[in-house]
Amino acid sequence: MKPLTKVVVVPQVDLKAQYATLREEIQAALARVCASQRFILGPEGTALEQELAAYCGVQQAVGCASGSDALLLSLMALGLQPGDEVITVPFTFFATAGAVARLGARAQFVDIEPGTFNLDPESLRHYLRELPADRCTRTRALIPVHLYGQAADLQPIQKLAAEFNLGVIEDAAQALGADYAGHRVGSLGRAGCFSFYPTKNLGGYGDGGLLTTSDAALAEKLRSLRAHGIAGRKYYHALVGMNSRLDELQAAVLRVKLRYLDAWTRARQERAARYDELLRQAGLVAKEKMYPDAQQPVVLPVRATNRTHVFNQYVIRARDRDRLKTFLGTEGIGTEVYYPLALHLQECFAEWGGRAGDFPESERATCEVLALPMYPELTDEQQRSVVDAIARFYSR
Repeated sequence: MKPLTKVVVVPQVDLKAQYATLREEIQAALARVCASQRFILGPEGTALEQELAAYCGVQQAVGCASGSDALLLSLMALGLQPGDEVITVPFTFFATAGAVARLGARAQFVDIEPGTFNLDPESLRHYLRELPADRCTRTRALIPVHLYGQAADLQPIQKLAAEFNLGVIEDAAQALGADYAGHRVGSLGRAGCFSFYPTKNLGGYGDGGLLTTSDAALAEKLRSLRAHGIAGRKYYHALVGMNSRLDELQAAVLRVKLRYLDAWTRARQERAARYDELLRQAGLVAKEKMYPDAQQPVVLPVRATNRTHVFNQYVIRARDRDRLKTFLGTEGIGTEVYYPLALHLQECFAEWGGRAGDFPESERATCEVLALPMYPELTDEQQRSVVDAIARFYSR
């Protein structure tokens, strides 16, 4: 690959580029809401719920204030109690385990696959088979995370969940539109949890979230819980819920952007393939290896069979990751580490007793993963600049 002769600044995410193409539609949607003066639980939110239910292949969708709240509401709806346990992975965003802790329950971690960074079904099987009987009765739910835009291996995970009577809550915050065996994520568990944080593939202009389910009774309970547990009539409450509603301005923005989501997904997949090609041409890629080494310092994102990857992030494994990140920053290239510390080692979860070495794949990932710039508007020149800079770092 011929090096670029000029420096090209490449942000990790460029929301301004997307807005420039949608400005008039977005402004019209916002003006429509302002003219109606309906800002909470109005027609825009209802329409978005219907559109996203159809998109995800489920019967019901329930908007809420954030992806974090979606996780919390799903666990509340399952009746999680203090002292209960929920299985998930230690390599994920904080909210996955934070929702468990907020209800006085405890997250029990199971390690990840090194290729997809998602829950390892074999490790889950071993964990459940070794679980004492008293712990089995306290273990109520399982949260597989569809990290970076690719589904976890749900078929064996669901089989184990059914055997041990665990409610499956999909953390699909980064994976709207991803498929597993022909089914959209968010349609395979009791509930799916999505985030509309601005940098997501479908991002709003603030916080927002959504739950998906085909269980009508569960959807009704979620709608009650998001509005302080209201029971049909204003100021009458059957449950102790919370205030977590997706406002009409966000819903209107998201409805505009949803029309473009599939095209944006294709663009992300094309740019991911372009990164693969450029990194291989530069001689940086570790062939048929899970981890980087001295000769081949970069491992490309794995695309697992029977799944589609929507590339919320394009994440490589990189040798000498932290120095590479610093170097790229000096070259005007934005990168991010998702995530630098596994959850079992977080200070706020110290009482759960996690120790270094408990989950080696998760801990190794925290030292190697690096998200390169990824968004639909990313240009070929920008991608070449990123890869050229990576090549220069490793050739020094």
